[in-house]
Amino acid sequence: GWNPELEESSSLLQRAVSVLQSSYLDSTSQDGFLYSQAILVENDVFLRELKAFAQAKEAAGYSQEELEETFAFLLFDNEEEAKEVCQTGLRVNSSSISTLGDPAKGVYISKHADCLHPRPWYHGKSGYIVICKLIKGKVKVISENYTTSYTCPSPGYDCHVAISRSNLPSKTSCCQAFEQSQYYVYEVSGGSTAERPRQICPYIII
Repeated sequence: GWNPELEESSSLLQRAVSVLQSSYLDSTSQDGFLYSQAILVENDVFLRELKAFAQAKEAAGYSQEELEETFAFLLFDNEEEAKEVCQTGLRVNSSSISTLGDPAKGVYISKHADCLHPRPWYHGKSGYIVICKLIKGKVKVISENYTTSYTCPSPGYDCHVAISRSNLPSKTSCCQAFEQSQYYVYEVSGGSTAERPRQICPYIII
């Protein structure tokens, strides 16, 4: 018999996989990953806040391009962690990376669906990816900072990205590729930093 829920979950899986595949850094990843199950995460609060963020920034004169929704990715080893971030949102102080900004003032999220971890993904490993909707807003390109005096969020911007090195050697370490393909996203208002930037909205767990 026809099961609408199953039908829906398979089309959700296809949608999720096409999002992931269009976000690969390395074209050889197309054959390297198997995705088994997608769960739609509908958190009305986060969706509302994403919309409110977009409206506020539109009122502030942001361009359509800056307000465009894109996707970004988080990887978790277990389903509990993945579900937790979908319930509580991506909060500051959740990252071990600090090269693009102070982890206590913003959050890190990956631009590429195949580059989600500082260590290479080994054969047979599995995990849970949370696909998030992201509005990048005004993006500032900054050079990576490996010191302990962290880069602070830039006034008037919403996101830091690393200077892209188009001359990257093909042997770039997984860790470097991972750090260079992070978005550092923050929301500062009235001098204080939001604990959970509204511009990231968990969308699908896969």
